[in-house]
Amino acid sequence: MGTGSKSSHQSYAVSPTALAEAPAAPLDITSAPATGEGTDLTGAAAGGQAFEVPELPEVESAPPAELPVDETPPADLDALLGGAESAPEPVVSAPPPEDEVEEASAEAEGVVAEEELQSSGEEPADQAVLLQAEDIEEVQEEEEETDPPLTPVPAAPPVGEPTGTPILVGGDDFINSEATLVAYDSPDGPREVLLTHISEEAEEKLLDALSIPGTHMEEIQVEEEVKERLDLDKEKKLAELTKTAVSSVQHKLKTGSPMSDASIAKHQAAVDAVSAVLNDPSISDDEKAMAQHYMDQLNVVKDKIDNGGAPMPWMDAYEVTATKMVTKQIPVPNGDPEPGTLAATVRKASRIKANLNPETGQTSWDGVTRSSANGTEYEIDMGDGWKAVYRPYKENDPKTTEYSLRGQLEVHAPAGAGHGKDLVERLEQLHLMNKPMTAAEGEWTYLANNIKAQGLEGAPGMKAAMETAQGLQDLQVQEIVHQRMESLMGLDSDALQTAMKRIHLEASHKVLPMKVEVVRDAVAKASGFASGAELAASPGYEPTPSTGGKWLTWSRFDVTGKKAEVQEAFKGRSLTHNLNGGDLASLLGTGVLASTEKRAVMGIGGGLGMSEQADKMTGGANSVFLRVKKTPSKPGGGRLIWDDPSVLMQRSDYYAYNGDHYGAINPAHGHYNAGAITRDPMKIAKFTGSSNEIMFRNGIDLLGAEAPSRIVCHTAAERSSILASLTSRGITQLGGKPVEDVLCTEADYYS
Repeated sequence: MGTGSKSSHQSYAVSPTALAEAPAAPLDITSAPATGEGTDLTGAAAGGQAFEVPELPEVESAPPAELPVDETPPADLDALLGGAESAPEPVVSAPPPEDEVEEASAEAEGVVAEEELQSSGEEPADQAVLLQAEDIEEVQEEEEETDPPLTPVPAAPPVGEPTGTPILVGGDDFINSEATLVAYDSPDGPREVLLTHISEEAEEKLLDALSIPGTHMEEIQVEEEVKERLDLDKEKKLAELTKTAVSSVQHKLKTGSPMSDASIAKHQAAVDAVSAVLNDPSISDDEKAMAQHYMDQLNVVKDKIDNGGAPMPWMDAYEVTATKMVTKQIPVPNGDPEPGTLAATVRKASRIKANLNPETGQTSWDGVTRSSANGTEYEIDMGDGWKAVYRPYKENDPKTTEYSLRGQLEVHAPAGAGHGKDLVERLEQLHLMNKPMTAAEGEWTYLANNIKAQGLEGAPGMKAAMETAQGLQDLQVQEIVHQRMESLMGLDSDALQTAMKRIHLEASHKVLPMKVEVVRDAVAKASGFASGAELAASPGYEPTPSTGGKWLTWSRFDVTGKKAEVQEAFKGRSLTHNLNGGDLASLLGTGVLASTEKRAVMGIGGGLGMSEQADKMTGGANSVFLRVKKTPSKPGGGRLIWDDPSVLMQRSDYYAYNGDHYGAINPAHGHYNAGAITRDPMKIAKFTGSSNEIMFRNGIDLLGAEAPSRIVCHTAAERSSILASLTSRGITQLGGKPVEDVLCTEADYYS
């Protein structure tokens, strides 16, 4: 349901998420909340709003990408203040309404005034900049009370649960902000693992935390033959003058234009300079040869001025070969990790090879056994028995490797229970966000998903809204830096980095409500609402994910707010999934229709999908496949049927083809067709292709709110067995209907 008022969304003022570019080893402030990632909601380039800040030192802006914003803390004060080559102040191409900017600026000025009052006492400079550990813990507790995590992180995930515990991590480092904590059963005790899929934009931060063999460089001095111009040539600019004359005349020759006085003057200037050198009796033989080289070229130019003709050959500058000591960078194949980084080993890609016990429904893994995959991965030593496995985008060519594994990340705790919260916090060592998502961040992510799902990236006013949001963040950081400049000047590099993390954190906390409001208003106007307040009050606006089942899913307000219209569009049509010989009882035992990639880590063997290996190459392996069909009156057994497709169409993570494309999202694959992909439920409702496909990321919770309306068993005996299993687990309803009404058999439609 909608909130009913804009103010209810404004109340969220903090955002406990870790900053990018965190040190490899946790600092004292790791328990503190931190900000989101430096990217915009749509992934389009976004600059910052141009604000006037009197007497404020320039601060280099973070490169734009997807919101929320996260600028990298500079390592020293020079980086903090910017230098002669600092980036120009970003300018908004389409500024927001003046009253909105004035309101945002006024609020930002109020924030600064409050900070100045707080720092005007006589406390030491370092206390004015940094919070002590106990202070940070107190602040974090207060923030969690006002804006608690949307998905609290369990200390110990349930052992053997195949689907694990889904959580949301703040910021945009992870696709849909999703992660899963799984505790595999093993003889050595629980094997607790965090599984997630990072966004391609976040990869550079992760790679910066690693020392990968062959990628880090060292400088060496070597003797090398080089070609270079003579010093006299550089001093007199003979090459430049000659090339200017050549280029000017060449242009006339190519266009057939008459020679101009300017071209003649440029030729004469070059002749005068070269003649002066040739007539100098003190020059060396090399210098004389150099000058004659240019005079020969100028003689050709003179002939073209007088007589015209074909264009001249390209003129090269005169160079001599010399032997010099030069500094070169070479890769270090097996050197020690660079300070502050984690040692990584490059190896063939693999997946956790877990095992699902069909009798107990529990999943186990020994912490070692892995299945092979087509690609490359890094095994990362995080110290103290912790490790991670990452499959990089850069090292896995979409043309030749499994597209669905790119960006997959595993974080492994030492054997034993109780590492749930540490698994999330350890993400900081990889320079990734490491705090649970809060409600304020939830609305931010909700808006991002709706922009993508509804195709609003290019809507009027959307780019300006992104730039305004970026500008609010930049302005707040600059204001705080300006206020604390004297204290910052006295800090060493480590303390300055810590101080800057707090400054970026504070800035993000203070402007997040304003950023959400600006973007919400743009989304509202792009989708037909008069204002962000009207959108927020609408029945379909649900800025928190569905967290009741095995998956976490975000909704789209253009469906939840127009459910009757979507139902009418699908009238007489259903969404279906055929198990193709799979075991229906086993499927309902796990309770989820899971993607190929999810089945792998759950311990479910391969061979259940129609085209598992092909789907890994297209990227479809990260989703489950359904089809739109005329509502079946005589369905066969082993089928899941959603007679009300709006139940699933309200999700924001699906895409579809009106044909069989293997769920392709890999642009390098032959089955990919950007023009044929759609996320529009109204278009999907009209699909006529017999092999159409709708892909839902990760899977569908069959026992929760997304349950199918009909589950067709092959026989009455199969139905009885499944019914008994569900009843023994306390499951009496599916999707709001009694289980007995959902479970049916083929015979029910042929009697």
